[in-house]
Amino acid sequence: PRPHPTVRVRPLTCTETRRGDQQVVHSLGDGAVHVSAARHDATFGFSAVFDAGASQEAVFEGSGMRQLVELAADGFSCTVFAFGQTGSGKTYTLMGPLAQSETQPASPALLGLMQRSFTCLLEQSRSRASDLALSASYLEIYNEQIRDLLSPGPPCALPLRWSKTRGFYVENQLSVEFESLETIVGLLLQGSQRRRTSAHALNRHSSRSHALLTIHVRSRAGWWGPKHHPPVWALQAKQGTLCFVDLAGSERVKETGSSGELSVEANSINRSLLALGHCISLLAKPRGKRTHIPYRDSKLTRLLARSLGGSGITLMVACISPSSRCLSETLSTLHYASRARRVTTRP
Repeated sequence: PRPHPTVRVRPLTCTETRRGDQQVVHSLGDGAVHVSAARHDATFGFSAVFDAGASQEAVFEGSGMRQLVELAADGFSCTVFAFGQTGSGKTYTLMGPLAQSETQPASPALLGLMQRSFTCLLEQSRSRASDLALSASYLEIYNEQIRDLLSPGPPCALPLRWSKTRGFYVENQLSVEFESLETIVGLLLQGSQRRRTSAHALNRHSSRSHALLTIHVRSRAGWWGPKHHPPVWALQAKQGTLCFVDLAGSERVKETGSSGELSVEANSINRSLLALGHCISLLAKPRGKRTHIPYRDSKLTRLLARSLGGSGITLMVACISPSSRCLSETLSTLHYASRARRVTTRP
């Protein structure tokens, strides 16, 4: 199968409206999105396009996220990642409002793909006769260092290893078992509050790291062995994963007004996103014409190697701004998502 890129167009912000920015992105229906501005007139096709009026529930149901949860419960390796310019709505799409906490939960209607997927997965766990064991790990990649967002104490860098059986993996990361919605949402909010964010000219809550929350789903499905006399009850173990990747936003340092540490962070973010884009471009080529895929160019591409071009099933959510001022970044994101449509995997 191929990844299923979907596009979400956020509303114009109050600042953009006051500034007089024009809306240059329009949904045409049936998965088509049109960009019209001076010297630019282009139409792109995707699995689905969600305009500014789309609810969080509509994005969950229309993107195929529910099917992805079911596949993870069946033992497949599934990934959803949100990408796009800084301030385009990636974290909101995945998590919902930034202001939520354990003591101040978000309105149910505003909950993002993550919380809705947790609910769906726990329903799967209760409805299946098989024994599903659920656990979660939560990491961030900040300035090319991998840090555990669930471990107590100040975050410290964790080593990234490679093995023939596991591929790339993070050594010593904490994995926490959970059985209730309250527990996993608590872990999500706890980890998100430890994640690096900063304010700059384009976004008051800009994510300065890539975050990866992975749900591990272990199931033990029982069956009767028909060839045995008497029949034997056997157990077959399966392990699926559901990984949510909230990529830090691409940005132009000149437009954000970043300097010092913020500028170093931006350069690190842009380098890893460039490495990701390069891998996707090469994976989009026909198998016979592919050269070496440089997964080792960044920590991000190493961790996403299996999801991008190997045995995984991937949902991509491209988040864009409709503002004329963001035109070049919007076109870049749409081209990025279009290339991703041509990647094939073998789950």
